Amino acid sequence: MARTRKEMIEETRHRLVAAGRQAFAAKGYADSSMDDLTANVGLTRGALYHHFGDKKGLLEAVIQEIDKEMSVRLRAITRQAESTWQGFINESIAYMEMAIEPEIQRIVLLDGPAVLGNPAQWSSQNACIQSTMKCLQTLQSEGVIKDVEIEATSRLLNGATLSAALWIAADEQPLVALEKAIHAFVSLANGLLKH
Repeated sequence: MARTRKEMIEETRHRLVAAGRQAFAAKGYADSSMDDLTANVGLTRGALYHHFGDKKGLLEAVIQEIDKEMSVRLRAITRQAESTWQGFINESIAYMEMAIEPEIQRIVLLDGPAVLGNPAQWSSQNACIQSTMKCLQTLQSEGVIKDVEIEATSRLLNGATLSAALWIAADEQPLVALEKAIHAFVSLANGLLKH
């Protein structure tokens, strides 16, 4: 059965994202050649330009794919927790722990900001903030946390975990930075609890 044009376009796009992801993880964005990247999957530079505009557009697509995978993993961690509060803490810690995973560290937290700018401005951050707002609203309705301004608190908490992840990824001793960040985040978050 012949593939449709839409299926062929999607397959080409998928192949380019997979090749970009592999190259960016192995060599980094700056050292990844668009010619090598496209040749490795039997495509032309023109295909890359057609689908993503340029190498920067491909990086953005790769980061979006990784971000979706991270979100799936984080939601699973939250669902497995014994309470909404523990789910919130576990998810926040897991996000910071992802900063030491080589692919996430290099592509999302080092090359991404260097090429695409401030991650707090990326579209994925809005989804993170909305998720945190929903969680905090639930925690307030359960009587677990103090009466706080939900959006402001969500933005502060998201900013804290994002900043921590960026620090951990760039630090010469990421495991030490991770331990410090987790301890500080839990202390900070515990300040929201009703006593």
